[in-house]
Amino acid sequence: MSSDSMLIVTDKNGIRTIKLNNPRKLNAFTPEMMAGLEENLKQATNDDKVTGVIITGTGRYYSAGVDFSGTIQPMWPSDLKAHIRKSNYDLFNNFLSFPKPLIMALNGPAVGASATSSRLSDVIVAVELASFNTPFAKLGLVPEGCSSYTFPKLLGEELASKVLKGKILSSEEAHACGFIEYVVPDESLMERAQEVAEEYVASGKPKRWAEELDILKKTNEKESIALANAIMDVPFMSRQMKNAWKKGSYAPVAIFGLMRLTRPVW
Repeated sequence: MSSDSMLIVTDKNGIRTIKLNNPRKLNAFTPEMMAGLEENLKQATNDDKVTGVIITGTGRYYSAGVDFSGTIQPMWPSDLKAHIRKSNYDLFNNFLSFPKPLIMALNGPAVGASATSSRLSDVIVAVELASFNTPFAKLGLVPEGCSSYTFPKLLGEELASKVLKGKILSSEEAHACGFIEYVVPDESLMERAQEVAEEYVASGKPKRWAEELDILKKTNEKESIALANAIMDVPFMSRQMKNAWKKGSYAPVAIFGLMRLTRPVW
């Protein structure tokens, strides 16, 4: 599926809505979708008619996070590590560098990178069944998307530690502790997100993370290095092999198996 068909882009009153449109894969961040998001955010940046952006999804999930089986391809290990580091950094830098109001309209659960990147926005509007799941520890991974900074800042150290280790945060919990701004019924999501976006633009308020942008960019760089190291380590490869085998996806099993087997000679 091309990036064009994976994203639905519409404009209303100066607000551009980018809708993730691969519900069969729970809107997972494939390379094509990530490239499409980057291109659309760049276009919105350079289009004077666009005053703000809403990002949402189709189907029952906002996004299941990064599709590792589609992202990690056979290549020399040092090249793969550099590729992972750059891809991860670029993904979140697209959100950090967007200069106009950015509103997330979460139509369902957000997992992994989709959960962490959503909090790099200015405002989150979520439906009642939305949730935030960052199962990094279970996957043998480390925090990404600046979550090692944003989660403790917004949730407090104790709750952030639990969430980053796999505790699922419901939209009600997230709203109660100030992690997200609004919880609305499903049928009101896009109407409320549009109102919030237009109000934000009209207010002239600075971006939510404007004063901490340098910190976030440095955090993104450090996390991207740590993530690349973790992906190239045995615990992550073993978990990916196991998950792929359960799904009957044997190509990833072969890729991760070869990586694990040859790791001692890298």
